[in-house]
Amino acid sequence: MEKNHPINFHLNSVGLKTLLTDKMMIIAYLFLALAAFGVIEMIYERYFLLSATAFDAGLNPGNRDVANAMKEAVFGHGGEVKREAPWSLYIVSYMYMIYVGSGIIFLVAMAELFEIEIIVKPAAGFLTLGLGMLFAGLFTIMMDLNVLNVHWMLLSPQYGSGMWLMMPLYMVYIPLVILEIYLILNHQKEWIKKVAFMIIVVGVLVEFVEFYVQAKLFDMNSARHLWTTYPILPLYFMVSSFAASLAIMGLYAYLVCKSQILMHTLERGALYFVLALGAYEAIAYLFIDKKWAEIILFGSFKYYFYLYILLAVIIPFALLFKHYLNKYFKLVASLSIIVGTFLGKMIFVYGGNAYPMSDRFGVGFEKYGEYEEVKEVIFFMPPLSEIAIVIGSIGVILFIFRVADLFFSVSVVEDKN
Repeated sequence: MEKNHPINFHLNSVGLKTLLTDKMMIIAYLFLALAAFGVIEMIYERYFLLSATAFDAGLNPGNRDVANAMKEAVFGHGGEVKREAPWSLYIVSYMYMIYVGSGIIFLVAMAELFEIEIIVKPAAGFLTLGLGMLFAGLFTIMMDLNVLNVHWMLLSPQYGSGMWLMMPLYMVYIPLVILEIYLILNHQKEWIKKVAFMIIVVGVLVEFVEFYVQAKLFDMNSARHLWTTYPILPLYFMVSSFAASLAIMGLYAYLVCKSQILMHTLERGALYFVLALGAYEAIAYLFIDKKWAEIILFGSFKYYFYLYILLAVIIPFALLFKHYLNKYFKLVASLSIIVGTFLGKMIFVYGGNAYPMSDRFGVGFEKYGEYEEVKEVIFFMPPLSEIAIVIGSIGVILFIFRVADLFFSVSVVEDKN
């Protein structure tokens, strides 16, 4: 490829044909198409699924659409909006993408700070991957924030709300990450010495503030005792996120860098966080509200919980604790951690919705309306639109990474010396 050099920056000349026919871009387009389907379905369910009356039923006896619309009118259960579970798969995906992406950026920043050369060399690729995950998380949370009415955030700001607490962080954090990528790719060693340390320090501070704010948002939801009784919630977010971050970095080392030494280093780091995660979960359930603990450990959530422990802790430990195990064992361990930690976030979010509300007034768990059934445990599969958007958000990561790689060669591992 020919190279242009604007602002001392190597920019590859990439044609439209390459963008359209590149294998990774095609995979990204397929995921984005799935996300687009989910967005269209979500918009229809939220804004165009009209409620019906008895008159409509009389005109259209036996019509399924009318029956569903009447159910929406009476019970409020139509479409993908469910009042008994205000935080669902969108929040799971947001937490996972944001925390794991931030974890990758944090670990690379620490490697830069302490000059861990094996991680510093592919740093641009790692940071771009983390940046793609940040944008994937923001994409999914935008769907949860009632995307067609998001302008009301600015017209009627609620500065104590979650997004208003997090927006300043993203407005600072994302430009800092882009600047760090620029400095790495442009080999500005003098500027790196002067600026990179400040970028790393601010990034580290932002990272800790981000974990703290998110934990605070869950802790403020006093009706959901699973969340409010988790001990040192920011620690849970950090440990689980770093385990997944190192697993994804190890997978990247295997697929992109083709470096078994790098993969081995990252997987050894993942092992320590896996052990810390297992220890945290074992201790945490001694403090969690008893009713919620029974539901998760012995009730409706038990199979999901033990599958989470199997995938996120037991299998990785069994595959990673020996130095001599081959790369395919490490690959399986990475995939197991990635899937397991995502399942753990699902249990955390959905488990918090296991009861409609807590017994705040001493008269039993609360109902939402006179037409609703009395339920002790609520668990339901997310709607198709939500699943499509969350899976489709992988396309955001692939698209951002591949475009950056095609134009700026972020995946190229160069000797920094």
